[in-house]
Amino acid sequence: MGMIPIGDDNIQGGPPAIANWTLVLLNVLAFLLELSQPSEKALQSFITAWGVVPREYSTGHDIAPFIPLPFWTTLVTSMFLHGGWAHLLGNMLYLWIFGDNLEKVMGHARYILFYLLCGTAAGLAQIVTNSGSSLPSVGASGAISGVLGGYLLLFPRNRVRVIMGYGVASVPAFLMLGIWILIQFISGMGAMARTEETGGVAYMAHIGGFVAGLVLVKLFARRDRLAYA
Repeated sequence: MGMIPIGDDNIQGGPPAIANWTLVLLNVLAFLLELSQPSEKALQSFITAWGVVPREYSTGHDIAPFIPLPFWTTLVTSMFLHGGWAHLLGNMLYLWIFGDNLEKVMGHARYILFYLLCGTAAGLAQIVTNSGSSLPSVGASGAISGVLGGYLLLFPRNRVRVIMGYGVASVPAFLMLGIWILIQFISGMGAMARTEETGGVAYMAHIGGFVAGLVLVKLFARRDRLAYA
């Protein structure tokens, strides 16, 4: 049965989660920029230009040479693009719910750096496991997977309110996020057997971001703030 999170146990006090709100806003603005493209062809060119195209990294050549920045900058720009409203809203829901607690134990600047590093690790995981693909990969999912990994390590017993079926239940974070990453691993193993033209969800990017979050979170969390977590 699917679980859709709608809230969690928040750390009380401290400054507002300005960095997390800013990340949500930037993702929304970037998506509106996508929607402003004048045609479907222009949109596809935009996505190819600013998304992660694994083949560019394996060959060292730009597929979209008109872009004024080197192709490796797409490891960052791709994090703010999305494939549709459902993709955007789903990602922003998870970021809104789970990101604020991490920001409160890290601080604004550390949290943003943590987020970007997890997203970069996710992009690299996608490149390594699908190096011949010419399909662009976009979305905040990898970076948010890192947020979920960090949240799971620091707040495993936090209660998460989720919609299940026709009701709302409260479950521990380790249960919900444990099921989530298990699905990613199972799906990722299946995706590795497909061809590059299959498309779909970049599960290996999710796994890469999640692992990065697990590894990095305690390096970025401030010990004085963990005491109040």
